[in-house]
Amino acid sequence: SHNVCQDRTGDDNLQSMIVGTVMRKIKSRTWKKQRYFKLQEDCMTIWYKSKKAGNAHSTFSVNDVETVREGHQSEVLLSIADEFPPDRCFTLVFRGRRGNLDLVADSADEAQSWIKGMKKLIENLENMGESEKLDQWICEWFKKADKNNDGRMNFPEIRVLLKMMNVDMNEHHAHRLFMTADKSQTGTLEDDEFVLFYKMLTQREDVLRVFQDYSGDGQKLSLRDLEEFLRDEQLEEVDRVQQLAMELIERYEPSDTGTKMLKAMSIDGFLMYLASAEGSIFHPRQQSLYQDMTQPLNHYFISSSHNTYLMEDQLRGHSSVEGYIRALKRGCRCVEVDCWDGPNGEPIVYHGHTFTSKILFKDVVIALRNYAFKVSEYPVILSTENHCGVEQQRVMAQHLNTILGDKLLKSTLDGKIPVSFPSPEELKGKILLKGKKIGGLEESLNGPVEPEDSLTGEVSDEDEAADIDEDSLHSNSLRRMAKKRSTLQFPSNGSIKFIQFNSRSFPQKSKQRLSKELSDCVVYCKSVHFSSFKHSRIHSKFYEISSFTESKARKHLREAGAEFVHHNARQLTRVYPSGLRTDSSNFNPQEMWNTGTQIVALNFQTAGVEMDLNDGLFSQNGRCGYVLKPDFMRMSERSFDPEVPINREGYRPLSLCIQVISGQQLPKVNIKESSVVDPFVRVEIHGVPLDQAKQETRYIDNNGFNPVWYDTLRFTIHAPELALVRFVVEDYDKASRNDFVGQYTLPFSCIQQGYRHIHLLSKDGTSIPPASLFVHVRITNLVEGGRR
Repeated sequence: SHNVCQDRTGDDNLQSMIVGTVMRKIKSRTWKKQRYFKLQEDCMTIWYKSKKAGNAHSTFSVNDVETVREGHQSEVLLSIADEFPPDRCFTLVFRGRRGNLDLVADSADEAQSWIKGMKKLIENLENMGESEKLDQWICEWFKKADKNNDGRMNFPEIRVLLKMMNVDMNEHHAHRLFMTADKSQTGTLEDDEFVLFYKMLTQREDVLRVFQDYSGDGQKLSLRDLEEFLRDEQLEEVDRVQQLAMELIERYEPSDTGTKMLKAMSIDGFLMYLASAEGSIFHPRQQSLYQDMTQPLNHYFISSSHNTYLMEDQLRGHSSVEGYIRALKRGCRCVEVDCWDGPNGEPIVYHGHTFTSKILFKDVVIALRNYAFKVSEYPVILSTENHCGVEQQRVMAQHLNTILGDKLLKSTLDGKIPVSFPSPEELKGKILLKGKKIGGLEESLNGPVEPEDSLTGEVSDEDEAADIDEDSLHSNSLRRMAKKRSTLQFPSNGSIKFIQFNSRSFPQKSKQRLSKELSDCVVYCKSVHFSSFKHSRIHSKFYEISSFTESKARKHLREAGAEFVHHNARQLTRVYPSGLRTDSSNFNPQEMWNTGTQIVALNFQTAGVEMDLNDGLFSQNGRCGYVLKPDFMRMSERSFDPEVPINREGYRPLSLCIQVISGQQLPKVNIKESSVVDPFVRVEIHGVPLDQAKQETRYIDNNGFNPVWYDTLRFTIHAPELALVRFVVEDYDKASRNDFVGQYTLPFSCIQQGYRHIHLLSKDGTSIPPASLFVHVRITNLVEGGRR
């Protein structure tokens, strides 16, 4: 890993990190412990331990760190702000769902050394090319296996390493490779010999086979060979093929081969191309912002979070401003707050009637101001569930106005009475409040200022806890839940809260007083109670938005799918998880997107297939959090029922054929040194009910390193515009549940055909390089009944 460290000699920050520093690790106001931190020689690993002799040490990779925040930029550090000045404090933020590391150095200079040094290391990593990353990865393994740290590896060490790397290789074959790589004939491999050993080990027979199919002489792809491959296999646009072939040679052919001079491509260049973004299954053009952003807001699916303040479960979980920062950094564009009257006149945010911890509304608004537009400039909707009295509602309005300033949308864009939503483009950089409103937009725009005494108004009070559907209350599962929940080990007064929780399940249509100041902050997203689709069609204004629990939404979707789609062509709808999901689990968002529902709110803090689908849908269009709905869901004159996609105008079913060829460097699931995975691949289609399907390859015994399948899976897709494709790798276990190895989800419309690599993601949606699958994809028209 020479490349990351080559400039460290001249870099004082890195030098002092390598020497090491004692800093305080802070977990709370009371938990502050000294730890010795140092950067390992590889400039890739941070090592730390407590000062007590004999205590175990911990390490983490610089790769896992997403960013460094200076000063008091986390709740933990803010809570000790009076004790340690900001110039000695910093926070390391990790990728995925791992908690932050809050540190206090002994001096501002030491803090600066670590802050600047870490930023430098992160930047170096971001600038590394693919082949450097691979070398880096190989060197990390070398270090893990070089047990006696002499910078050499003998054959027994190599065998342990192969097990760690998920390779179960016949000893004879491994020994032959070892001898070939041992150029210096010392019976050990130094690091550059090990890189050679590794590359021989990972030779890609599958890619070589394709290369030789198209190569005229079996040695290289001439310009013409490569053009033919791009045209016939990769189905690149015919008029672009010549230009593209030249560019690929320029970009991926190693310059130390004579092939580049000949305007041709060697197997190495070919492999580099196939492993690059251009060789990936996701079309690069659709990864950037490519959709029309000038349509009305309700014509987009919007990445949305439920109970954003929770970091874990709904009963006793930890509430945190960090929840908002994480969701916003993942491209989320609709976040939620539950506000309650707090002490000292300050509204608080938490999950009412439970034991989740509490945070200040004010702090949420500050986080919103600081992070709303870091990854996307398109509007953020702040969905409020307001349980505050009028006094603290005024405080909420004041915080929104003073903290957000002109980021808060306070009136319609042109001051006129609109007939439909403005577009995400027109609302760039704006935060929209969704909540109750006194009267409508019309009154607030043209009505005279009301007399002083009407500074509050009455609105009907629905709240989410009341929405645990009355019908499901009578179901046994709920009785079981109730039994279970009343016996939870709550404090002595807890059971009372629980009874209260249950009695709220029968909605009392009460009235709530609303302060005019807070009401005025609501412009395009007025929360209203839903009566029926017919009622909405006749009476509703476009800016009125209703929220459904998942079960209500399912009922509407079954009884009136086409009407639901129509309703969403004119108004916004929000669907959120059932109140019974106290474990913060999620429902499948796909069935809600099938109805054109824009705001499908998920628990972002909970990993699983539902969040994979959300990440998959929103990984296109520059990850900006908005995805344009298919045109048949935006036109009021077109009819689409997700239950019968065959009836729609322009119905053209497609056939998807995927050959799963091989896997590369799949991560180990079991920590036990001796176990190696038995991987298989499942391909799932998520879309309209007719398209929901999954198929699996067989499993391969004991090989996570380079399993080969050549299994072909076929699917028919009736509504391709709505379909997502999810690739899952699992470790086959006949005795118990299969273990998850990795997954990748993308919109069907973003697939590139031909020979493609799929770069797998972990449970958390973060990348696990260099784990990948190699597949061949073909999409063809399916000539069937139905209009074409």
